[in-house]
Amino acid sequence: MRIDDEDRAVLGSLAADGPRMIDRAVAWCAINSGSRHIAGLERQRQVLVEAFSVLPAAPAEVPLTASPEIAADGRQVEQLHPPAIAVVVRPEAPVQVVLTGHYDTVYPETSGFQTVSTRPDGALHGPGIADMKGGLSVMLGALEAFERHPKAGNVGYRVLISPDEEIGSIASAPVLADFARLGHVGLTYEPALADGALASVRKGSGNFHVVVHGRAAHAGRDFASGRNAVMAAARLAQALHDLNGRREGVTLNIAKIDGGSPLNMVPDIAVLRFNVRFPSAADAAWLEAEIAAIVASTSADGLHAHLHGRITRGAKPFNAAQEKLFGAVKEIGALLGQDIAWKPSGGVCEGNNLFASGLPNIDSLGVRGGDIHSEAEHAWPASFVERAQLSALTLMKLASGDIDAHAIRAAMAAMPETN
Repeated sequence: MRIDDEDRAVLGSLAADGPRMIDRAVAWCAINSGSRHIAGLERQRQVLVEAFSVLPAAPAEVPLTASPEIAADGRQVEQLHPPAIAVVVRPEAPVQVVLTGHYDTVYPETSGFQTVSTRPDGALHGPGIADMKGGLSVMLGALEAFERHPKAGNVGYRVLISPDEEIGSIASAPVLADFARLGHVGLTYEPALADGALASVRKGSGNFHVVVHGRAAHAGRDFASGRNAVMAAARLAQALHDLNGRREGVTLNIAKIDGGSPLNMVPDIAVLRFNVRFPSAADAAWLEAEIAAIVASTSADGLHAHLHGRITRGAKPFNAAQEKLFGAVKEIGALLGQDIAWKPSGGVCEGNNLFASGLPNIDSLGVRGGDIHSEAEHAWPASFVERAQLSALTLMKLASGDIDAHAIRAAMAAMPETN
């Protein structure tokens, strides 16, 4: 592969577009769009719809079904979600690319971390600047520039931007699966790893909640007739925690116990919440069986427990199709003077969803940065142009046939299983 004059013109336009991509991301970060802040998500969605309207097809709403959640008092409630954003361009083209991202962040409406500033070392410091409003700006910049290329008509693409990635893509997962089945390769705009590397192998993940019911009683007059739900949840938490270390690469994180009562009352309700990570489908099956058995063993006289939640994302191994796609992007990087490396990640994202539906993909094409999911989150300004050029040149080489999207997709289909 080489960079020809047509490619060079597109890359040059992106070099000039760097300040606009950065300013756009900074403005988006000033909108609080925490996953459960519906009004903020809706404001962010409207801004993104306007921004992505520069592409050849108008953005469309994809309604999402409300998802079940367990409240602190053990009741099942509904979590509403604003629509996802879809842009479908040239669905009849011979090569189809799926590009995904999310517009929610981990920072709640009440967070004090609301705006972007520039650190003394030059890094941009702000909520979502890396994860992933910076990535969305890079995605849009790459697509805008790619549309100027003479061979752009050879590539069609489907963009999906979801509002619930940070809480497991529970509502958007079926849409991700539908999009994945229509593509040859996928590009997702999570931030690069801290050193700029791409994520290769990813573990799978699941979120679970156990509602423990006990029996209330007066702590002084009738203590013996009470059944303490908080203590039962604590014992359950220890039993679940003890699964750690029993199977290589499998972890279970006890995150929270909701519950309690006045000090003179035996508490009759508690909710235990935990996350699991695993490297393979066999590990996921083992975890699910162990969890179910431990929860079932909690039931006793006056105590019973109910398990909610599930595996939300399967593991993403580095198979032959992934190797072909990563190799092609590494070659693209070399043409741009970028040394593209990759390494495993324990994190999960929409790339797991795409892979589970048979789509080979690279899911860390966003900006270089670090400290995501914390108030130290940051991104490096130079990476906006770097990563937009990497995506744009990848699209151009898919359009020219220098990257054989059909062969990459065929390699995925030839695998005995995707997880």
